[in-house]
Amino acid sequence: MALLGLAGCSTTDTLDLPQMQLDNTVTGSVPPMRPAISVDKNITGPDVMYASLTDGGFNVPAVPWQKVKPQFRRQIVVDKTGEAPGTIVVHLQERMLYLVQPGGDAIRYGVGIGKDGFRWSGRANIQYGREWPVWTPPPEMIQRKPELVKWQGGQPGGLTNPLGARALYIYQNGKDTG
Repeated sequence: MALLGLAGCSTTDTLDLPQMQLDNTVTGSVPPMRPAISVDKNITGPDVMYASLTDGGFNVPAVPWQKVKPQFRRQIVVDKTGEAPGTIVVHLQERMLYLVQPGGDAIRYGVGIGKDGFRWSGRANIQYGREWPVWTPPPEMIQRKPELVKWQGGQPGGLTNPLGARALYIYQNGKDTG
C-alpha cells in the first residue's frame, strides 16, 4: 500500500481530441476513445501530480516521476473488471489496482504486492481507512527481523512508516486479513 500512495500521485499527458479532429461519437457498446486524464481535471501533468506537498503535518518530497514506468502511473482507463462503481480490484499478476468509476471507466494505479507466502487474495470489504497510520509488526515478523522489536508497540505514522500516508483495512467474513 505504501507504493499505492506514490502511484496515486500521477497521471499521463492529456490529449486534445477536438484539435486532433477525432470522432468521439459513441457507437453501440464500444465506448468513445478517451484520453488519459488526471482525476482532478485541473491537474494534468506529472510534474504537478508528483510535486512535493505538505500532508498531515508531514513534508512529502517530490517523486522523481520520470523513474516511474508510464504504465504504473495513475491514469483513467476503460474499466475491464465488470465490477460495480466504487469497487477496488487488484490484479496481482499485472501489479495493478483498479478503482471502478461510474460510466465505464476505472482509475488504474500500479501497486506493490506481497512476497510469495505473504499475499492475500479473495473478495473482501474495506472496513475503514487511516491517514498516516500507526504500523505494528506482527510477532511472526519480529521473529524473522528482530530489529523490529522496537516497533512492537507501534511505529507512528510518518515518511518512514511502511504503511505510507494512507492504509485501507480489509476484512473477510468479519476478520481482518492483515
